[in-house]
Amino acid sequence: MIAEPNDDGLVQSVVPEQGPTVLRIALGGQLRKLRESCNITREAAGDAIRGSHAKISRLELGRTGFKERDIRDLLTLYGVSDPVERERFLALARQANEPGWWHRYSDLLPSWFGTYLGLEQAANKIRTYEAHLVPGLLQTPEYARAVLSLGNDNADTERRVAVRQRRQEILHRTDPPIVWAVIDEAALHRPVGGPQVHREQMEHLIALAGLPNVTLQVLPYSAGEHAAAGSSFSILRFAQPELPDIVYLEHLTSALYLDRRQDLALYLSVMDRLSVQALPPQKSVEMLASYAEGLVTTTGQH
Repeated sequence: MIAEPNDDGLVQSVVPEQGPTVLRIALGGQLRKLRESCNITREAAGDAIRGSHAKISRLELGRTGFKERDIRDLLTLYGVSDPVERERFLALARQANEPGWWHRYSDLLPSWFGTYLGLEQAANKIRTYEAHLVPGLLQTPEYARAVLSLGNDNADTERRVAVRQRRQEILHRTDPPIVWAVIDEAALHRPVGGPQVHREQMEHLIALAGLPNVTLQVLPYSAGEHAAAGSSFSILRFAQPELPDIVYLEHLTSALYLDRRQDLALYLSVMDRLSVQALPPQKSVEMLASYAEGLVTTTGQH
């Protein structure tokens, strides 16, 4: 269960479990609120758990796991003495330390991407702009295989494809997130995996656009210059009010997670402008169908 403060500022379990990443963020946020309500500095809190202010910062941001001894010491420092409340915190910490389904692929996935998977699984709204490829959440297995085989050991490709397919299960669960994707027209021109694979990917996008929780838009060349300037990014929003929106920017060997108010405002503004410049959903589907039809012709000529 995810914790939320009651009238006394203490924790009560009110929201169904959403995965360890969000649980860590939620618990970290509650610990930060307790510390601030007591006017205790990060340095003092760090001393209480034989650590540093940087460790407290990582705990409060949900960037690391929790040791029960540290939680007990912090609760004592923050004046939480009620046994029931203490146990709720500790139970939440134990749940937050449970590995997600992606843990079995930890030998393939960098830690920064494992964090993203946890956030993606827990988000209730995902807005994404992709400049060069179809977003991973919307890829067919064949398209994903062609993308993932580049620069990777072929022996691991199938497991990487399996991760991508497992991610996509959120689109069809009983409480799916709202997914709103803007795809640059450049991605439609790039025949990843060859004409047949690319055509099937276009048809898959058309099918996904028919889901009530999925909105697809194509940003056409005719839109001219745009605010994203070729930089792909995603914005994740969560049902829990204590969790901030997060902007995710992926690089070749690392990723950035932005949650500062000014960063969020900038990226939300950019995403809104992209959505206005992009073709409406129905026109976007028509463009996808046109590309798929052209690829049928191309395939038939070989």
